[in-house]
Amino acid sequence: MHILLKNVKIVAPTSGFNGQQQDILIENGVIRQIAPAIQADKAQTVTGGNLHVSIGWMDIFAHFCDPGQEYKEDLQSGTLAAAKGGFTTVMIVPNTQPAIHTKPQVSYVLSQTAHSAVQVLPIGAATKNVEGSSLSEMYEMQEAGAIAFSDGFKPIQSPGLLLKALQYVKAFNGTIIQVPDDQSISAHGLMHEGIFSTRLGMPGKPAIAEELIIQRDIELAEYTGSRLHFTGVSTARSIGLIAGAKARGINVTCSVTPYHLSLTDSHLLNYNTNLKVNPPLRTADDVAALQQAVLDGVVDGIATHHQPQDWDAKQLEFEYAKNGMIGLETCFGVLRRHIPQLPLEQLIQLLAIQPRRIFNLPIPEIKEGAVANLTIFDPDVEYTFTVTDIASRSKNSAYIGEQLKGQVKGIVHGDKAQL
Repeated sequence: MHILLKNVKIVAPTSGFNGQQQDILIENGVIRQIAPAIQADKAQTVTGGNLHVSIGWMDIFAHFCDPGQEYKEDLQSGTLAAAKGGFTTVMIVPNTQPAIHTKPQVSYVLSQTAHSAVQVLPIGAATKNVEGSSLSEMYEMQEAGAIAFSDGFKPIQSPGLLLKALQYVKAFNGTIIQVPDDQSISAHGLMHEGIFSTRLGMPGKPAIAEELIIQRDIELAEYTGSRLHFTGVSTARSIGLIAGAKARGINVTCSVTPYHLSLTDSHLLNYNTNLKVNPPLRTADDVAALQQAVLDGVVDGIATHHQPQDWDAKQLEFEYAKNGMIGLETCFGVLRRHIPQLPLEQLIQLLAIQPRRIFNLPIPEIKEGAVANLTIFDPDVEYTFTVTDIASRSKNSAYIGEQLKGQVKGIVHGDKAQL
């Protein structure tokens, strides 16, 4: 496989070619040449007026539903959706049926995706069957290839159990991931508790349900000295708590979703079930605080929280609709549209470099002789997002029909490509 990227601008803060306009020749998965004008008659040529290239992007938190709910998404459709969104690496949650809570389940994911253009890294369940009652065999899963540990969309509620999990993973420098949600407070909430939940007559989820968990888990991380990552952070106070923990030297990191950076609880006035997510959409002040935290570097990464739901799970009364929306295909376009003041180079740091640093993965390089791990995109094109832009098996996106900015043109990962 020979691919020639013509006249692309390289956006790679760790590369000596950063900011340069070059041709890139890839032969059998390896970057053979980077130069201003390369001739390669037998290569598949990729051209465009405003093409940019960076090292391949990485998503921290996505659900591929396989095994058990393949009618929503499977490993093949999930990797197609990831590639469509520009991701060459995706970490997937363990909320499958059965859960990814043993070594064979980790091996299943890795074997089924070994030949994909997208590297799929399973997050092992921190507790058996993600039930939150007893610890799983995390060491065995780590040896098999689990990237981190979490109960995914069912965060660990017991402080004693989380304490044990944090102590357990410290032996191999592992990371626990938590979605901050105290379910004893927010069990019956359907949206953010505030003015709009009152207007709509829907039970609310108060911000304190998130903030209490963050406060508690920061204390546990400090006590154990372990690595803890919060994902889906959605309130201004949550960000403040995490910034304070970092200032105290506690080993915590955080990621936010594109929808928490772009949508508010006011968007629920039309009862769009695609906007039913957990943690819920918050206030305009919270969105502004999250955006500022991204600009200030408090936020360490972007996590799509790609959560496919089939038609039947969303096309019913809001009360009964399932949580979640897909997010891999829209991530870049949403971020470029809603945080236009974010420098492109800083956005690439959030999408490609910092996620790998959080989880101790090597940073790919753009240089001659390096294995290709590239995302090709146009950062400035504006377009209307439609169902035809979705590769996921499910179509539960709140951005269908919306104007987005910035479009992925393809990925190259080793000797595999999706262009």
